[in-house]
Amino acid sequence: MLLWLSEWAAQYVRAFSVLQYVTLRTILGALTALALSLAMGPVFIRRLAERQIGQTIRDDGPQSHLSKAGTPTMGGVLIIVTLAVSILLWADLHNRYVWVALGVLLSFGLVGFIDDYRKLVLKDSRGLPGRWKYLLQSIFGAAAAIYLYVTADTQAATELYLPLINGPVMPLGIGAIVLSYFWIVGFSNAVNLTDGLDGLAIMPTVLVAAALGVFAYLSGHAVFAQYLGIPRIPGAQEMAIVCGAMAGSGLGFLWFNTYPAQVFMGDIGALALGAVLGLVAVIVRQEAVLLIMGGIFVLETLSVILQVASFKTTGRRIFRMAPLHHHYELKGWPEPRVIVRFWIISVVLVLLGLATLKVR
Repeated sequence: MLLWLSEWAAQYVRAFSVLQYVTLRTILGALTALALSLAMGPVFIRRLAERQIGQTIRDDGPQSHLSKAGTPTMGGVLIIVTLAVSILLWADLHNRYVWVALGVLLSFGLVGFIDDYRKLVLKDSRGLPGRWKYLLQSIFGAAAAIYLYVTADTQAATELYLPLINGPVMPLGIGAIVLSYFWIVGFSNAVNLTDGLDGLAIMPTVLVAAALGVFAYLSGHAVFAQYLGIPRIPGAQEMAIVCGAMAGSGLGFLWFNTYPAQVFMGDIGALALGAVLGLVAVIVRQEAVLLIMGGIFVLETLSVILQVASFKTTGRRIFRMAPLHHHYELKGWPEPRVIVRFWIISVVLVLLGLATLKVR
């Protein structure tokens, strides 16, 4: 929106043309989302507390979590609102990728909202039944994947790229839809599984979003994309603004979500953020790099899969409790230690992902 206004104002005051630069709008988008989060957060948390929309704690989990009962939840609403407003203000609204990102953010947020509302407001411990949740995620994820495939305007947009390899590995054809679907839905659930401790999910999300923003900017730039040997995706540079806004919104939320948390994001935030991360990786053709940078999300998901598979086939558990962060809690690690160590691992993995930019 402000890009349009700057284009009009630049006819009279040349200084406004500076807003044409994606890098500046990315920074402003991040700062806007951060400022909105910090300004709206206290009021929003107070409203949640007044309506008694608080977290319920499982009896079979770590005993240290019992003190968290009643902590305001559904803080993901704050993330989605500040993120969406920042995108609408600073992104190029002529860009189709921007609208796909907003669509994925809001649709997956809706799925999480329904689940949280049923559990926290209607006091239905089941929330949204798993089959219905997955069905809705599948519908929205498949819709985004099909749209990206149908509107692809370059061959690179439907090819598979891998780290350390210069150029495409193979054309995917219609398989691009399948890959996109699994990345969007898969990372939506992966971030949701990771969101079990104060700040555990949001900081890796901020780090991965910032790094994906770098990939998005470079992929949309013809010269940089050719020099680095990464796929050139026209229009992908606007995803840098989406990623910057996500990082800013996430940092603002972390201000209130850091240990001991004043608010939890709930499914509404985790499902939406994970889906957008998967979407951006698909757009810039860095699906494999997301597996590296989002390694914490991948490990948390694998721990659940392995735990369930082992228990069903052998009757034995691999971990004391899944997802993985609960395993370390039950081993005696204090919650802040688990959180910070997982953050450190995320920093290392994001740096490894960024290193693949030139090592090809």
